[in-house]
Parts: sequence; structure tokens; C-alpha cells
Amino acid sequence: MKGVVLAGGTGSRLFPLTKITNKHLLPIYDRPMIYYPIQTLVDAGIEDILIVTGGRNSGDFLRLLANGKEFGLKHINYTYQEGEGGIADALNLAEHFADGQKICVVLGDNIIERDIREAADRFRQQPRGAHILLKEVHDAERFGVAEVAGDRIVGIEEKPQAPKSNYAVTGIYMYDATVFDKIKTLVPSGRGELEITDVNNAYIREGTMSFSHLDGWWTDAGTFESLLRAANLAAQSKQWKPAVPVLQPGAGRSAQI
Repeated sequence: MKGVVLAGGTGSRLFPLTKITNKHLLPIYDRPMIYYPIQTLVDAGIEDILIVTGGRNSGDFLRLLANGKEFGLKHINYTYQEGEGGIADALNLAEHFADGQKICVVLGDNIIERDIREAADRFRQQPRGAHILLKEVHDAERFGVAEVAGDRIVGIEEKPQAPKSNYAVTGIYMYDATVFDKIKTLVPSGRGELEITDVNNAYIREGTMSFSHLDGWWTDAGTFESLLRAANLAAQSKQWKPAVPVLQPGAGRSAQI
């Protein structure tokens, strides 16, 4: 299974912090935000990773991450999203990279306490379809909300005013190769974007969506409040590894783009 980190967008909710940099390069406690989703994939046993970025600061990712040596990777792949087409539009750029294999997608501002190895291994054994991770929250109206009936998801509603459950869909998605065919059938939502919720509902309609409950804490970091919460949780957690060592200037680096 390959990994995709979606790290585009303008970060408008964090302006002026994002006036001169990409949101995913902002610090979360002792490391840049983008380090966390990459580590999530690495801890799940995924070593072939694509970073989807955009905006005026995309080159900074290459300078920061280079070939991924700090994470034990041989190289990191990069691609560029033009404009604001939404999560599904960004994911569609990974079709060539996926090359028919299953993928694990992590939103670049999602921070979790524990690893997703068990869920990833479960999806590796799943013949086809998709797998998402849910987390019970008190403010479900901020997220995509899953309606669950027994061991299956009936549907997902994006940011509902009256949520049918407290189960938020986290920004971690696992898909088979048909995800790109599903994206090609989407039409833009009212906000002009291709919605990842529509992709997930397509899998639900065909009966191939499975799910797990995410252990430990989970937060996004896309607002001032959640950015602070993410930093505090990361600082308090004893689960994270020590800060990644910084290579000295001049150390050999290479990367693929």
C-alpha cells in the first residue's frame, strides 16, 4: 500500500500565519505539522509516499523534507495542485503514483496520538473497497459525520447542522484503485470543490466501505483553536518519538518530484 499526504490549500482560516507560508509548515510543538501525517504513514508500514501540495510555498516542502531520510525513507514523491479544487481533486493527482495499488490518504493537518497499523493491516487484507477511521467527538457538526448501523456505515453527511451521530470521519482514508474512477464521476459541490465525502458515499452505496474506531486522541489543526489544541496534545503525549534530528547544512540530499 502506498501513502498520500494532502498538504495543499491556502490555509485561509489561519491567516495571517499563512500569509507567507503553507499551513502544513507551521509548527506543532517541536516539529512542523507535515511531519505528523508522514510519521503516521511510516508507522503503518508505508514507505512509498507522495506529498500533494500547492500555493506559492510548495518549494519549501522540498527544502524541508528532501528525500525523507529523517523518516527512514529512501525518497519522497511530490506533486502540485493548482487552485482550490478540494480534497478529492487533490487526491486525483495521485492516480499515476498509485499505479493500481491501494492507497492510504492522510490530510496534512490531522494529528493523532497512536498509530493506525492495525487498521492498515486490516485494509491490506480487504479484497476491495475502502476503509475509514471514525472518532467520537462532542462537536460533530464541524466534520463529516457517519451514520452507523451495526457493523456498517449507512451514509456520511458533511458538516450537518443536526448530526445523526457523534462519529466524525477523521482525515485518514484507505482506498482501492477504483477511487480514481469514482472521483471522475463527481460534480463540484456548492462551494465549488470535489468533496471527499462524495467519494466515501460512493463506496458506501456499493457496499464496500469498512471502518475502524481510532484509538487515542485526534485533532485537526486548521483553525487557531485546533492549532493550539494540537500543540498542547502533542506536548503532553508521551507516545511521540523524540524530535527528528536536523541534518547539518551541506549533508547530501536527493529527492524525486
